[in-house]
Amino acid sequence: MSVNQQTVEDTKTQIRGLVNEIAKLSKSGATAEEFYPELLSRIITALAAAGGAVWLLDEDRQLTLQYQINAEPAILEDDSEDATRHTRLIQRVANSGQSVLVPPYSGTTDGEGEGNPTGFLLCLGALQHDGQNDGLIEIFQRPGTAPDTQRGYLRFLQQMCELAAEWLRSQKLRTLGDRQTLWQQADSFARATHESLDLKETAYIVVNEGRRLIGCDRVSVAIKKGRKCKVQAISGQDTIENRSNIVTALNNLATRVVAAGEPLWHDGATDDLPPQIEEALEDYVDQSYGRNIAVLPLREPERRLGVDNDSGAAGEIDRDNAHRGEVIGALIVEQIESDIPEDIFRARCDLVYEHGTRAIANSRAHSNLFLMPLWRALGRATWVLRARTLPKTVGVVGLILGLVLSLTFVNKDFNLEAEGTLLPDPESKHEIFAPIDGEVVAVLFDHNDKVKKGDTLIELRNRDIDIQLADIEGQILTNLAEQTKVQGQLSRRQLLKPAEERSLQAEKNELRVKYNVLIQKQQLQKQRAEDLIIRSPIDGTVVSWDVEKTLRSRPIMTGQVLMEVADLDKPLMLEVELPEKREGHLDEYLAEQGLLGTDGSLSVTYILATDPDEPLDAVLELNSISMRADANEEHGAVIKMRAIPDQATLRELQPRPGAKVIAKIYCGRRSSGFVFFHEIYEWCHKFFF
Repeated sequence: MSVNQQTVEDTKTQIRGLVNEIAKLSKSGATAEEFYPELLSRIITALAAAGGAVWLLDEDRQLTLQYQINAEPAILEDDSEDATRHTRLIQRVANSGQSVLVPPYSGTTDGEGEGNPTGFLLCLGALQHDGQNDGLIEIFQRPGTAPDTQRGYLRFLQQMCELAAEWLRSQKLRTLGDRQTLWQQADSFARATHESLDLKETAYIVVNEGRRLIGCDRVSVAIKKGRKCKVQAISGQDTIENRSNIVTALNNLATRVVAAGEPLWHDGATDDLPPQIEEALEDYVDQSYGRNIAVLPLREPERRLGVDNDSGAAGEIDRDNAHRGEVIGALIVEQIESDIPEDIFRARCDLVYEHGTRAIANSRAHSNLFLMPLWRALGRATWVLRARTLPKTVGVVGLILGLVLSLTFVNKDFNLEAEGTLLPDPESKHEIFAPIDGEVVAVLFDHNDKVKKGDTLIELRNRDIDIQLADIEGQILTNLAEQTKVQGQLSRRQLLKPAEERSLQAEKNELRVKYNVLIQKQQLQKQRAEDLIIRSPIDGTVVSWDVEKTLRSRPIMTGQVLMEVADLDKPLMLEVELPEKREGHLDEYLAEQGLLGTDGSLSVTYILATDPDEPLDAVLELNSISMRADANEEHGAVIKMRAIPDQATLRELQPRPGAKVIAKIYCGRRSSGFVFFHEIYEWCHKFFF
């Protein structure tokens, strides 16, 4: 095989490979941005052409350039004569659907002249499928080749156009399918938005269904109330936290845009926005991280009243001014992670806006009707009067009436509930105080230990007392030594002058007085030292908890309570704390019985927190009721009172002092309704009046 034949075979193999690649590309799901460059580059390579272009007919049957490689600049210039002649040529070929070869610098010269203004041979391959013209592929081929070769170029281009037409057919089918799906979604959205006349429910349908239709990340609806907007629904959220920062910022943004009355389309730039909207937008974007945000004011469709009465009282919607009515809220659409082309994004936002604004306006008008909640409730309640449900309704009404009568005329014991504490008798309980400052060196008895009167409970140490005692004893010894010295000098009176004797006698008297004072100080300090030994004042039991751990090696101040000792064999008592708000019922009962200001008593029933299954009895002495209220953390203010329980029954349960109790003070008999619901009535009376 010669070199030329080998070259021809290699060229054919290369061309067949390019054709196979184009065939695979036409059957793939490539987008237009991917398909046209790959198709055109392979055709140019296979034909060894200088360049090419892909032209498609738009909806107005005008050719638009989709992609070009090395196209002549002259034919791409706007309003040039060469470009006009070239456009007329390819427009005629595209509309005719016939592939042609056009020599260089050829064409007509009449008023509607067309032709090839370039120095290349134009190979124009028509794109068509199912009898419909789609456009053409233009190849800029070098001139001077044989006619058979040129016709071969055209045949090859026609084959490539057929493959490209297959891809166009699949793209149109996909577009039609997407459009059909979109129309189905739009129809479903329109039906859903008009199903309910409840404003909140309609808002939730608009945001959730609108988010699916648009394909964005979040849709919100804000309704105008007065001069401000308040978010009513956010897609994907069942409830809205109105105090959150992001919802507050969204309310502010919607309010500013609604006040301006113009739609806001934000894609990151804020240069042309008014300052008040720019500030609100930046505040919201900082918290929501939205890339694209659309805030569309919702306007109530304007209605015009007809001359006749056929249009109804409300009138029909003015289609020409449908979106010029009163602003009732805002539709907020956000793209955070999604990336939808701008034209599709705006078109779908408009679609959601068209249906959503009408549905929300209708729901708002319906909800604002006078006494609408009442009429709606009455409408729902009519089913109870229908024939099948009437017997049940009569039975339920009778049952309710019987219950009301029983609550009114059937009496029940009225007891006031109060909390209390089981304590030893005050006379049998002693608090052990520190009589002097000191440091605890020994705790001889602990919790639940039995003690006798006079037993040492705690030993204290006060180093100041020890120092003062030592100092006083030293002063006493010094004083005695000085007295001995003076006495020795006085024993030699025959040698002393009268003045010296008188001076020594005076000094002796002074030393004796100081000695007596020092002895008194010593006795007082010894008494203080004895106070460091704390003894039990009664026979009883230590009731304070963990005394050893609490007091060991701790500094103690005068008057500090160290422990409690109680005689548990003596009677126990209840200290009851009645909330001040319930005292009025007690005073009312005492006034009815004529017991106010007397030494009478009331019956009390109580249960121990340690044994709640056993109710016990006690007697409340009226003279034990406190005349003033004391502060209480839980109930605000309480009235303290004391009750004497039945000791025999109480001792059988072996309660511990300090145990909590719940007491019920008997206050006569009242109607069952009052007994059960008096606290609810009092709360309502306090809240509303």
